[in-house]
Amino acid sequence: MYVRREAVLSSQIEGTQASMDDLVAAEARLRGERPLGDVNEVINYTAALKLGVDRLADLPVSGRLLREIHGVLMSGVRGGHATPGAFRTTQNWIGPPGAGLSDAVFIPTPPERVADDIGRLETFLHTPSDLPLLVRIGLAHAQFETIHPFVDGNGRLGRLLITFLLCDGNVLSKPVLYVSLILKKRRQEYYERLQAVRDDGQWEAWLVFFLECVEAAAVDAAALAKKILRLREDHRDLLVQELGARAGKAIRLLERLFQDPYLEVNEAAQFLAVGFANANAIIGQMAALGVLREATGQARNRLFVYEPYLALFREI
Repeated sequence: MYVRREAVLSSQIEGTQASMDDLVAAEARLRGERPLGDVNEVINYTAALKLGVDRLADLPVSGRLLREIHGVLMSGVRGGHATPGAFRTTQNWIGPPGAGLSDAVFIPTPPERVADDIGRLETFLHTPSDLPLLVRIGLAHAQFETIHPFVDGNGRLGRLLITFLLCDGNVLSKPVLYVSLILKKRRQEYYERLQAVRDDGQWEAWLVFFLECVEAAAVDAAALAKKILRLREDHRDLLVQELGARAGKAIRLLERLFQDPYLEVNEAAQFLAVGFANANAIIGQMAALGVLREATGQARNRLFVYEPYLALFREI
């Protein structure tokens, strides 16, 4: 769910309108097998993040890894025509909607230099240094966004790079800290600080801003973790008190819901290795206690959501 929240927030910075509920519902097939539009972009983001974290086990942060992740991030979505998984071969620029090159606010690296510039960034990341890791990551993020190596998706991939570098540096054992929540709240300042580095070399001001965002994100992640643990213990106690002989199976189901907050009765029956009627009864009791909520409004093929848990991730 941390990954899902990051996917929603980072994509919203780029203008998508999909919410956490849209994403989780789409994954649970509430809107068909393959949702359209903004939700697809967020689904791709979660897949790209998971791929990157998994690949770090055998591939360091590098141009190759960035291209692999970009290929997943941009597959079948807006901008997906723009060579997913390949560095750009044309000049791009940043400016107001409809602006041409002459009106650009910022013009990134020329296309013939992209591969070399990414190579230099890779060398910087893997050369031993006395700089603190977070300072190195802040420098790397700003430089990646300045190179802007892909036709589209650079903002999202640059924010993914922060998480990959935290994991690669053994600061995080799991990807649960993301700065997109804070960057969304301070979006205009985020853009201005990056541009001030390019225009005036204001690296120190950028690093202060970046470190403030990381600190705020860490405080948020810790607070959310505490809320999750408290919710887990409260609901475990509630199920033990109210469900009697079924409490053990209900608790097993509860643990599964922390990974995926949507559940069908058939899935519950298979997971618990019980009959449909038994699983339906357990889910019905959990719904009566307010732990689950029926999400479809249908009499058949019903889908239940762990509403109190999902609500914690809406508080953004």
